[in-house]
Amino acid sequence: MLMIILCFSLLLSLNIGPMSVPFSVFWQSDKHSQFLFDMWLHIRLPRVFFAIIVGAALAVSGSIMQGLFKNPLADPGLLGISSGSALSVAIMVILPISLPSVLVFWASASAAFIGSLLITLLIFFVSQYKRAQLSQLLLLGIAINALCMAIVGVLSYISNDQQLRELSLWGMGSLSNIKWPILMISAVFILLIILGVVLLANRLNILQLGDEDAHYMGINVKQTQTILLVSSALLVAIAVSLAGLIGFVGLVVPHILRFWVGSDHRWLLPCSALGGAILLLLSDTLARTVASPAIIPIGLLTCLIGAPWFLVMVLTKKHNNG
Repeated sequence: MLMIILCFSLLLSLNIGPMSVPFSVFWQSDKHSQFLFDMWLHIRLPRVFFAIIVGAALAVSGSIMQGLFKNPLADPGLLGISSGSALSVAIMVILPISLPSVLVFWASASAAFIGSLLITLLIFFVSQYKRAQLSQLLLLGIAINALCMAIVGVLSYISNDQQLRELSLWGMGSLSNIKWPILMISAVFILLIILGVVLLANRLNILQLGDEDAHYMGINVKQTQTILLVSSALLVAIAVSLAGLIGFVGLVVPHILRFWVGSDHRWLLPCSALGGAILLLLSDTLARTVASPAIIPIGLLTCLIGAPWFLVMVLTKKHNNG
């Protein structure tokens, strides 16, 4: 069912936008049809596929975090990956750092990925060499979030209007300016990580029994937790570095699907990938059409959609439990 919904959403998103693209452009050869086809091929098509892989990455990351911490309210940004990206982008935008001309266009994306990667390496070091428990990593993530966002606030305070606007727009999330080469590279990494995580789904199921029981069942608990944490962090790092901060996809999608497909991660992880792709694809379609010809930042739209829905779910669940 999710595959069918994704295919329908894909066809809908490819045709709808500030400028509709009729199917006749694929066989007509006049200048207007050629222009529409070039726009569709080089702008809309990569954007649509980019929404799919970013949504899948964020949702799978959220599913991993919720499974590891045994908390359906866990979020991909829990470990400070997103705030590390925000800090790196703030440093790149506000401080006078000269870059080679080849990196100027991708300055924000490069900075965001470096920041995410540094936080990921820190988490890996603390988990692997300091023998930290998941609860300690959670506290580490809270501290990283607080520290990074405090520094971002200071940098925003000393920035000028243009720098502040650029930083604010990045923080709202965007799927624009994606090109085929970057899309293909990021898609390969994201799909390989998701495949690797799905292969570990049964181990993640066993971890739900507790560390001691998982150990007695032959699972290397520390190694499995580290691999899953780093995989989740890398998924967030790639998505945030290219698309900016996009909230609620990794929180809402696994939470909703858990009521539908259950807590078996052999089903939940691939379904989360499909559900995240659908949510972000439909959100991007709305972002391109609801205020056309203007485009609403995708991060704002996902929050506007996800926050009320999640609030209703939490209140309804509490009422039912009562």
